[in-house]
Amino acid sequence: MHIVDGTYELFRHFFAVPSALSEDGKEVGALRGVIGSMLRMIEAGATHLGVATDHVIESFRNEMYAGYKTGDGIDPDLRSQFSPLEDGLGAMGVVVWPIIDQEADDAMAAAALRASEDPDVSRVLICTPDKDLAQSVVGDRIVQLDRRNNLVRDEDGVREKFGVAPESIPDFLGLVGDSADGFPGLAGWGARSAAAVLARYKHLEAIPNNPDDWDVSVRNTRKLATTLAEGWEDALLYRDLATLRTDAQVFDSVDELRWLGPRTDFEQFARWMRAPGLWTRANLAAGR
Repeated sequence: MHIVDGTYELFRHFFAVPSALSEDGKEVGALRGVIGSMLRMIEAGATHLGVATDHVIESFRNEMYAGYKTGDGIDPDLRSQFSPLEDGLGAMGVVVWPIIDQEADDAMAAAALRASEDPDVSRVLICTPDKDLAQSVVGDRIVQLDRRNNLVRDEDGVREKFGVAPESIPDFLGLVGDSADGFPGLAGWGARSAAAVLARYKHLEAIPNNPDDWDVSVRNTRKLATTLAEGWEDALLYRDLATLRTDAQVFDSVDELRWLGPRTDFEQFARWMRAPGLWTRANLAAGR
């Protein structure tokens, strides 16, 4: 089961592939890149997949924290490809979850959890390098796949990367912050100190108030303890921002995610993108 971050893929391709124009002169370079990339996954053997997209950038988290990421500053040529991506993937026969109130990451977390509950699913691959999705990793059953670097990260890989278990990732981000999402973390708390403390205590509430009671080897314990005490409410807020919700309505059965081939309207969509070969390849992949 492949769960894909469509928004990340669109951004990645926008800055990695040449510009291309559609039949009516619209920018479609990243769009063509993502659809071609999803088709390559299918050609390589992916049978069940779903793509989550941020239909709008803003979410409920913007109401929680004024500094949270927004759609301000996104290149118009990139933004204009958001909706066509959803249309194009749907025409290619791929299930798409266009997220409005939550974020694509929430939908991916929900889909991964839902898929892992099905005994017929041997493995769930969350296709994104985003560090907040590391909290969804479970053993080697739910893993992250960084497609750009061809890197699979299971639970041991999360510990190796961040120094903490997946369950502690929201606490970790609550301390160190996440610049991609727009929240800063606490002053003085770096990745090493947060990892050392949380590897021992797992969650913020379990960290002793008195640094003399800290059973960890870390520098400046008193300064860190003071910063945590003074910024306690901020740390809890940042952790909440980093905690992915898993209640998005994604699918009822994994059978819904089986790729059965493109719809007939994908032919016209591929021609509109000036990439008619995608129609041919999709049909060959479907055995038609």
